[in-house]
Amino acid sequence: MTSSIEADCLAEIRGLAHGFFTREGGVSGGLYASLNCGLGSKDARDLVLENRARVARRLGAEGGRLLTCHQWHSADAIVVTEPWAPGALPKADAMVTRVPGIALGALAADCAPILFSDAETRVIGAAHAGWKGALGGVVEATVAAMEGIGARRGRIRAALGPCIGADAYEVGPEFEATFLASDPAHARFFSRSGPEARPYFDLPGFVLDRLARLGIETVESCHMCTYEHDAAFFSYRRTTHRKEPDYGRQISAIMLL
Repeated sequence: MTSSIEADCLAEIRGLAHGFFTREGGVSGGLYASLNCGLGSKDARDLVLENRARVARRLGAEGGRLLTCHQWHSADAIVVTEPWAPGALPKADAMVTRVPGIALGALAADCAPILFSDAETRVIGAAHAGWKGALGGVVEATVAAMEGIGARRGRIRAALGPCIGADAYEVGPEFEATFLASDPAHARFFSRSGPEARPYFDLPGFVLDRLARLGIETVESCHMCTYEHDAAFFSYRRTTHRKEPDYGRQISAIMLL
């Protein structure tokens, strides 16, 4: 059976299904074992589609109505009014909708998935926030897109899912310099074990700060480190350190019933 983590702030909303799905409960094997939902991986396409179908059924969605985008670490958020074919993915890193039965999915393998809901106007959103998208404004773009179809900021609830933790995200000085050039206050999201050591970046802390600054009703963290929990999550960085040839992607999804 597929395994997922739920956010309390979303689980208590009637007429809403959601989950931060783990890598467990699918049909893929080897490096992709087992619930690999990434069509961009080198896993067999029919296995990925079956994994995605299992997630859709868990949410209560019909086949083909679990949607993901061609994610490219942007701040682009789109409004979804109808499903698209798996081979015709729009380029974006966030989606919003008010159409029941369409499941919005965000793929990740260290980046931060975020699920959103305004229960009163029945507007939902899903975002993929890597460091570049988070710094570029994908969180803010998602909320703005939700407001564009009727949501009210003060009623939106947001939940952050599993992503790479601060203890595992070693970066270079040029990475840190990019954040400090944007805002010197971003220094608080970096840590070092010593003066000459390389910095570590707190991605979940940075995303949660962006969410908190928006003035939305509720922000909840369901964070677990994807790098650390090998059995539960795919991790691009862990794959890189192990010199493995490819990696799977877990999915986080939300749907109006």
